[in-house]
Amino acid sequence: MTSREDLLAAAERFAPEIERRAPEFEEARRIPADLAARMAEARLFAMLVPQVYGGVETDPLTVVEVIERLAVADGAAAWITFIAATSGMTAAYLPEHAARTIFADPNAVISGVFAPRGKAVDRGDGTYDVAGRWQWGSGTQNAQWILGGCLILKDGKPEMLGMIPNMRLFLRPAAEVTIHDTWHVSGLKGTGSNDIEFAPARMSRDFSVNLSADKPLDRPLYAFPPFGMLAMAIAAVSLGLARAAIDALVDLAGGKTPEGHRRPLAQRLETQEKVAEAEALVRSSRAWLHTTISAAWDAAQRPGSVTIAHRRDLRLATTHAVRSCARAVDLMYALGGGSSVYDTSRLQRCFRDIHVATQHMMVGTPTLELTGRLFLGLEAETSAL
Repeated sequence: MTSREDLLAAAERFAPEIERRAPEFEEARRIPADLAARMAEARLFAMLVPQVYGGVETDPLTVVEVIERLAVADGAAAWITFIAATSGMTAAYLPEHAARTIFADPNAVISGVFAPRGKAVDRGDGTYDVAGRWQWGSGTQNAQWILGGCLILKDGKPEMLGMIPNMRLFLRPAAEVTIHDTWHVSGLKGTGSNDIEFAPARMSRDFSVNLSADKPLDRPLYAFPPFGMLAMAIAAVSLGLARAAIDALVDLAGGKTPEGHRRPLAQRLETQEKVAEAEALVRSSRAWLHTTISAAWDAAQRPGSVTIAHRRDLRLATTHAVRSCARAVDLMYALGGGSSVYDTSRLQRCFRDIHVATQHMMVGTPTLELTGRLFLGLEAETSAL
């Protein structure tokens, strides 16, 4: 059985190759198939798949630490790992026969988009007419199954679950999905986050899940907030990018004397102050993120003990970590001066990558608005918290 130590060792083992090949990822705008296959064999993409279906089913903090280590080497490789890992978590919500179909190959990879940009018309017999197109299909070139979030339509209008629309994630064989070459972007270029499209087709409900309404396997990992898991993986990528940026600046500072200055960059007071600030931003946000993850994980061991407060704190700690890491990267990029702008500069790639991560909806301003409402004791819609 794959252990926490095995996963962390695998991340450490892959890191030098990933760092060396990062320019290749950028040029290809995807992670190459050979590397993805070996990462799958090392179980990095199966971290959240249930053990009963051949997955690892590790704990959330291990997932964060693995992704963070990969991100120090390259943000894109870490990003596609978190997308595959969190997508694999959906197996816990599927009927057993569907999950076993998908994971007949234990190294099968799921990837896709959780946002409900597709539509699924309920036919009333356990099937749906499903179609849609989604942006940000990260890592789908190396997946065997691709998921897309859909709004459920019934009698010509959105079906409601209480006060919110019903939304389901539909899983479809990759061979049936069109990948459009749209990923021409500033950062995280190697993620291959092209548009994906499901042509209209009749699909069984058995190959779909609702993370808010469906009951998952009765295991602690699946009592952990699934949207918190998705969001905190973005924080893990950001923490790795910030660490890489600080390390790159420290390496640069010892040998660079800025134009118009007599002292090396490391000897300047501004450099010392901003490096210290960046370290504080990264270490403090990392510590709080780990604390909130550990608290929610402890609660997940006891049925019914994960509260709104746990979910609130996970999302706030995540968004705070991403913002803090972006600030740290900005500080290091600015200190690097003209050296930061070259394609060969690690600072430049960290800067581009983290400012794509900050645009993800899971760590956007609405998260602060929602958590702020909860702290103020106001009514709030928490189904996707």
